[in-house]
Amino acid sequence: MAAKINEAHDHIAKAEKYLRTSFMKWKPDYDSAASEYSKAAVAFKNAKMLEEAKEAYLQEAEAHTNNKTHFCCRALEAAGMMLKDMQRIPEAIQYIERASMMYVENGTPDTAALALDRAGKLIESQDLAKAVDLYQKAASVFENEDRLRQAVEMLGKSSRLLVRQHKLDEAAVSIQKEKNMYKEIENYPTCFKKTIAQVLVHLHRNDFVAADKCVRESYSLPGFSGSEDCIALEQLLQGYDEQDEDQVHRVCNSPLFKYMDNDYAKLSVSLRVPGGGKKKAPAADAAEGGAGAGEADEDEYAGGLC
Repeated sequence: MAAKINEAHDHIAKAEKYLRTSFMKWKPDYDSAASEYSKAAVAFKNAKMLEEAKEAYLQEAEAHTNNKTHFCCRALEAAGMMLKDMQRIPEAIQYIERASMMYVENGTPDTAALALDRAGKLIESQDLAKAVDLYQKAASVFENEDRLRQAVEMLGKSSRLLVRQHKLDEAAVSIQKEKNMYKEIENYPTCFKKTIAQVLVHLHRNDFVAADKCVRESYSLPGFSGSEDCIALEQLLQGYDEQDEDQVHRVCNSPLFKYMDNDYAKLSVSLRVPGGGKKKAPAADAAEGGAGAGEADEDEYAGGLC
């Protein structure tokens, strides 16, 4: 351990020497300094001195910036990962976001989007709203590069987290954007699933008209009309409109709905019809009621009319 610490300090000393100027050396050697700071960061990390490793990575980033090279992005992201290892997640996210912006500026947008995705995963357990923001930024970067499959994956993460936060108006907009992208890449079966998600969100918003509109618009999708998804949604909307609690419960607890992504499955099982709904009397109860009435009639006239 002591050897690693000494090694790190040696690299720091060398880096500082490269940055000094003199009568014969007018310009700092930023490239060599950055290399030494990087080696120092690795040595500190191996010695479990994460704060010192973070600072070394930041010094490396500064040297690369002064040298006008794109390697500063990588160093900033590495500093963020040191903070992650120290469980200082919000600070880590700040550095990773800065790195992602610089990746875009330096012409590597895919790397930027992947960094934002990693940041979203890091912060998700602590700050859902921030995670949504990061996933949406990643989606925008991918979309700008016409990487629609990657963009829609990021949007999907965003939509689910918006539902989890009960931000249903925003979720409805996000899911519609997902659906449009899946339509553009001609992934129609997933469009059907997004229609189910839309309907559940709109019904929880108490907006039957919007839910019905989503289904009607989906009839234009190849293969939707007559599909399992279509039939289930028609039954759900009919039951909801007629306040038939049994029918809504039956549809929402079918495998098609129960095995959706967990956030949408929760919307499904918690959906209630307006006004508490009504339940149809079971056929067996009705039959028993009829039999009981017949027996009562027989008893009334059992002793004759006199």
